[in-house]
Amino acid sequence: MPKPKHILVLRFSAMGDVAMTVPVLRALTTLHPELKITVVTRAFFKPFFQDLENVTVYEADLKGKHKGVLGLYKLSKELISLNFDAVADLHNVLRSKILKFFFFGKKVVQLNKGRAEKKALVSGKKFTQLKTTHQRYAEVFKVLGYSVDLSQPRFPEPKSLSENLKSFISKTDLKTIGIAPFAAHQSKMYPLSQMEVIITELSKNYNIILFGGGQKEVEILNQFETKYSNVTSVAGKLNLEEELALISNLDLMLAMDSGNAHLAAMLGKKVITIWGVTHPFAGFAPFNQPKDFSLTADREQFPLIPTSIYGNKFPEGYENAAGSVSEAAIVSKIKAVL
Repeated sequence: MPKPKHILVLRFSAMGDVAMTVPVLRALTTLHPELKITVVTRAFFKPFFQDLENVTVYEADLKGKHKGVLGLYKLSKELISLNFDAVADLHNVLRSKILKFFFFGKKVVQLNKGRAEKKALVSGKKFTQLKTTHQRYAEVFKVLGYSVDLSQPRFPEPKSLSENLKSFISKTDLKTIGIAPFAAHQSKMYPLSQMEVIITELSKNYNIILFGGGQKEVEILNQFETKYSNVTSVAGKLNLEEELALISNLDLMLAMDSGNAHLAAMLGKKVITIWGVTHPFAGFAPFNQPKDFSLTADREQFPLIPTSIYGNKFPEGYENAAGSVSEAAIVSKIKAVL
């Protein structure tokens, strides 16, 4: 079987999972510059792939013209006309399975999500480090005949900043820390009252840029911006491309187990993460970060952690498990890293 020359990569969502494909695709195309990659994803995520060689993005409009089975059939027709040789399904959900059916005759390799071992992890049967999502993605390409070496990663240079973006960095002589305090579920978040203590402390010696989205988050972050010097919020003020340019100029990102952690990691930034009811053992730690950059909730106090893979399920009393990591521990970790 000849090796495919043009691989179609499927990964529609979520933000963090799509961002995690980027370092893998960079390693893949660096090692195999002859390979052509087309990533099928949502239009919103297109900026993630802007500096990758031989990688183009095909926009899947899953809420519009590509919605439902008929829409996916339409999408499959459009994709087949691109003359790809094989498919790397890095999502392995109902949508991608339907597409696989329409790609009859093409080789399709699907992501092994490791459901059984993840189930054992959250049920407390086996508390051990599982394969990372990056490794799982790399394995798909290996089956297609392409090795991927994730041990010597390369990253893009920081982007040059427009005058508007420069205005978010208060003092040019100070190092700049990004803080993304929100996550999809409250159980993955560090309590905001404790986060405020950290912002107060760090803003004395560093520039702080706050990241978030959604009306409520914008209001909270704007309050922090007003209250402290050297603190600015980008929430609701920039598009994704601008946010990525700003992130590429950070010295460090402090985030939850959430999308922003993966955006910073794919750009080669130092990322310190705070974990609540989820745990890095499930394989979702940001790319290329030392183990001790993941600050996890106290398992003596909260022995059932991880209670779920995505943070959507947890027993009563676990809502603020992340708060068991002390503010002092987080501040001193950041100072030590910087």
